[in-house]
Amino acid sequence: MVNVLKASGIIEPFSEEKLRTTMTRTGISSNDQNKVITQVEQKLYENIPTSEVYQHVTKSLQNESHLSKERYALKQAIMALGPTGYPFEDYVSEVLKAKGYITEVRSILTGTCVNHEIDVIAEKQGIEKLMVEAKFHTAPGIHTDLHVSLYTKARFEDLREKYRFDRPWLFTNTKITPDALAYALCVNMGVVSWSYPQEEGLRDLVQKYRLFPITILSSLSLAQKQLLLDNHIVLTNEIIKNNGCLDLLGIQTDKKEKIIEEAKTFID
Repeated sequence: MVNVLKASGIIEPFSEEKLRTTMTRTGISSNDQNKVITQVEQKLYENIPTSEVYQHVTKSLQNESHLSKERYALKQAIMALGPTGYPFEDYVSEVLKAKGYITEVRSILTGTCVNHEIDVIAEKQGIEKLMVEAKFHTAPGIHTDLHVSLYTKARFEDLREKYRFDRPWLFTNTKITPDALAYALCVNMGVVSWSYPQEEGLRDLVQKYRLFPITILSSLSLAQKQLLLDNHIVLTNEIIKNNGCLDLLGIQTDKKEKIIEEAKTFID
């Protein structure tokens, strides 16, 4: 059995089952899965980095199905919202809007002790008001740890009474450590990580509400993606709803149409 080297530095056996599970979650057919696994297994070697396995998978998927390749690339696309955390804050705001909240991003609030920049404030009138910490990581091996849960709770306590917050929430694009999760649940903090809660993790919410980031579009260059992100355009469906946002890119009509057509593939 060939071992793989994870981003965290841990070495473990290559798992066909895990790879199939990931592809199934992103809607890749069993037939395409079989073809991909056959091709990937031919390229494995001892202690191959998981990042290289990922590259082989995406290349194989591109040969089978453009859409399957892009959906498999979802996790990397969300990480490409960096390098700053600001686009991820905008993205979390859009997720919460889809769940029925009214949101504000990057608000400076004066607490009992000090000032705080709050990533997202989310409110359902008459129901609840949330203080949201959006913790962004640029690599899959970095997990949100206990100190993030601790300082999120501390900031919440400094602001709760004055701003009538009901609950703190922690959003992250990777996984959360067991201690960080245990503390959050103990103090009634909401948590959304890549795969938690079950069926309501970030990965699931993207699929449920069709919240694909613009960074998943291969028809956009890195510079073009960054320009849109700098103007707070983070979702593919924003491009569909407002084609005029592509005017920021200074590109020809045929190029705009290509981008719009690709964005439409993520609606259904």
